[in-house]
Amino acid sequence: MIKLVKSLVPKNIKKFIKRKVLKKGYVSKPVHLASLVKDEFTLDCTIAYNKYGGYCTPYTVQKESVVQAILKGEVYEPNTIQYIIDHCENGDVIQAGAFFGDFLPGIAKNISKNAKVWTFEPSSEFYRCAQITILINNLKNVELFQVGLGAEKSEQKLQVATEDGRQLGGASRIIDSENGKFVPILIETLDSMIPENRNISIIQLDLEGFEVPALKGAINTIKRCKPILILEILSHNDILTNDWFKENILSLGYNITGKVHNNTIITIQHN
Repeated sequence: MIKLVKSLVPKNIKKFIKRKVLKKGYVSKPVHLASLVKDEFTLDCTIAYNKYGGYCTPYTVQKESVVQAILKGEVYEPNTIQYIIDHCENGDVIQAGAFFGDFLPGIAKNISKNAKVWTFEPSSEFYRCAQITILINNLKNVELFQVGLGAEKSEQKLQVATEDGRQLGGASRIIDSENGKFVPILIETLDSMIPENRNISIIQLDLEGFEVPALKGAINTIKRCKPILILEILSHNDILTNDWFKENILSLGYNITGKVHNNTIITIQHN
């Protein structure tokens, strides 16, 4: 009986499957048919991998540099991720905005055993992608919230596309304008989201110009934990000269100590 079964298995199994199975239509190669997916309920995405894990990348912004890097099997902002890994010690990491979770596998898989990553993404589409990224990598130490961070609890409008229809993706932002496509989002303060018994070692914010309101809503956590701040500071929004920032952050003893990619690193000497 064993000899009989063996004789039924073709020597070149790959050619057999291609000839007998694929050509007969029982199995088809995955094909992305984005043109068939047009309703607001169906998530349009592509799964890709790099050395840190798997990612659910949103197809609507596939041309964006961060998505292109992941699709090529590369790491986006590898030096930023490595800096966080090297400096988070035993504390938690706050990372916002999450986008589709491009930072999450690298950070979450390399922090200490009892530490967590707290991450925030207000866009429904990108939040769902980040959820899937977390599931693909089985990240049990990530807390993901579908909210934006600000100075107080509120409702805002997030611009997700320009007036001419260009998708903003990771550059989606809260701005005072009537032009373009906007979606309603919820804003929470970081202080209200992070339990007081958690030690925060790093706060990394990439909020497209909304960093100061987010820091205002995190001031108690910052005073309590004195975390490293990693901020993407846009050229037209230099928060380092902002009066509130100077009076409430720099006055605590924080100093600019370096840059990594487009991010400014601001640290304080712990006693």
